[in-house]
Amino acid sequence: MSRRILIVDDDVAFGVMLKTWFQKNSWETVLISSLEQALQVSASSQFDLILSDLRLPDGDGIMFLTYLREKKIMTPFIIMTGYADVQTAVNAIKLGAFDYLKKPIIPEVLQQKIELALTQDKADKKDKEDKKDKGVATMVKGNSPVIQRVYTHVSLVAPTKMSVLVLGESGTGKEYIARMIHDQSGRKDKPFIAVDCGSLSMELAPSELFGHKKGSFTSAIADKRGVFEEAKGGTVFLDEVGNLPYEVQKQLLRALQEQKVRPVGSAQDIDVDVRIVAATNEDLEKAIEEGRFRQDLYHRINEFSIEVPPLRDRVEDLEEFAYHFLKQANAELGKDVKRISNEALDIMKQYQWDGNLRELRNVIRRATLFAENNEISADNLPVLKNKTQKAPEVEDMALQPGDEKQQILAALKKARGNKTVAAKLLQIDRKTLYNKMHLYGIDLT
Repeated sequence: MSRRILIVDDDVAFGVMLKTWFQKNSWETVLISSLEQALQVSASSQFDLILSDLRLPDGDGIMFLTYLREKKIMTPFIIMTGYADVQTAVNAIKLGAFDYLKKPIIPEVLQQKIELALTQDKADKKDKEDKKDKGVATMVKGNSPVIQRVYTHVSLVAPTKMSVLVLGESGTGKEYIARMIHDQSGRKDKPFIAVDCGSLSMELAPSELFGHKKGSFTSAIADKRGVFEEAKGGTVFLDEVGNLPYEVQKQLLRALQEQKVRPVGSAQDIDVDVRIVAATNEDLEKAIEEGRFRQDLYHRINEFSIEVPPLRDRVEDLEEFAYHFLKQANAELGKDVKRISNEALDIMKQYQWDGNLRELRNVIRRATLFAENNEISADNLPVLKNKTQKAPEVEDMALQPGDEKQQILAALKKARGNKTVAAKLLQIDRKTLYNKMHLYGIDLT
């Protein structure tokens, strides 16, 4: 079965050239030249990939992308642009585009980006199916005393209406705890919607959280229901809530206090009934002192707090998690690794695990890939720093005026690529680090 692509470009000669190239590469190709046609075709047909020009005679590619995402059409989307519009194309990525291409298009670059987009789309679909089929219950809980205390607190607070703030380092499984709270509450049959607050800009956040009316801003080509309305009767999980823009925090506080939201461009409020579970790896009290987080919002979302311990404080759970991730890696990589050697386990138990469970999962996946004789050996593990080694002092790398790029590169090297750790070394928040990495062209992968 051939793959289908939708090409949207009003440059007839260029569009025909692209269509010919895709047809030679065994793609079934649909070429159209306007936003209106794009909206009609995408509503009635399915595609494996969409390639759209940024500038269209009756709109632009961002309006098309916004429409698709609002309709929950998650087809991989690549936007084409001239050099002068690169920043706009970058903004499109923030809205959900996979990538962008600068004109004139180089066939080799086009082929590479297509393969990456399709690979990522396949991985995303598999991940969603796995979560749908297996559910949260398949996650290993662990039996250490510190994590058992967490589960006790979850059981206590879940049946109540209290807002919960889940604290813990990056990668400790805060979203899993949030889902446990939802699943043990009276709202378990209603939606659980997770929001990555770190990805919400001042411009996008009100629309994403509260919805908007058609025509309320340039790309609002249809009405949109916000997260609070979509989650009616259920739970909204605000991940990395400390990264919310300050002005949006004020709007969020109103929504929580009044249980009402007002979509962008609307003159009427909508009643909502949601429970809030928020999470952060940031010190919100310090953020309040620095004027970055509202104290009234902090008290509203922190009616009950749960701190998820880092992996290094629950080493007795490591082996169980390692075998759980081994099972996942076998399924993903088509391997049949049976065991982890005692030597490899000893090395892992002595490691610091700054990236916590997320880092452990990545280490196990890599080790599974290289494993021979159905066993993960010590040789299959990347070089792991012994956990007894003293972590680098934060003060000696605080970001200073001057060559910021070199300072960031040095911090990333010292943190072994762990961006959360690097941000702590530089004494900046993770969102600021990401923005500066993008500014200086430092690879985000």
